[in-house]
Amino acid sequence: MISAIVLTFIAFAVLVAVLFVATYNGLVRKRNGVDNAWAQVDVQLKRRHDLVPNLVETVKGYAAHERGALEAVVAARARAVGASTPQEHAAAENLLTGALKNLFALAEAYPDLKASRNFSELAEELAVTENRIAYARQYYNDAVLTYNNAVETIPANLVAGIAGFSRREYFQAPDEERGPVQVRF
Repeated sequence: MISAIVLTFIAFAVLVAVLFVATYNGLVRKRNGVDNAWAQVDVQLKRRHDLVPNLVETVKGYAAHERGALEAVVAARARAVGASTPQEHAAAENLLTGALKNLFALAEAYPDLKASRNFSELAEELAVTENRIAYARQYYNDAVLTYNNAVETIPANLVAGIAGFSRREYFQAPDEERGPVQVRF
């Protein structure tokens, strides 16, 4: 009789250990997926940051007296490059987006600049990069959702608590970007 109780206890302990290891490994895979997704966002943001100086130099040649707009883009880029968390990146990228919008609005006042092949190629490359950033952000947020769901649901939340897994933050668009687009003529 005692041996049956001991065998049952051992079988139960092995089952718990196997479930713990399987759950832990699943959480590690999901966490690594989030890290990979963030790396993809970071690659696209770096690509964007690398394009900005070339764009600024191109505009400088045509609109040298528009120093304030150019300095705003350079400062916003520096802040974006220095960001470290998804929240800091989101805020810094929002500033950079606004500065770039102002730069492109400025380009409207300079027909020679708009007609410049270099400017139009850089603008096109930046537009492609913006699309890639949007996709990478979506992919990252999907990975965060999957990971956070795993960390917060039973029984994985028990393993997550013991093993130190914690929620990850989404890369959210700033409040200004969430409203409806306004077109003014």
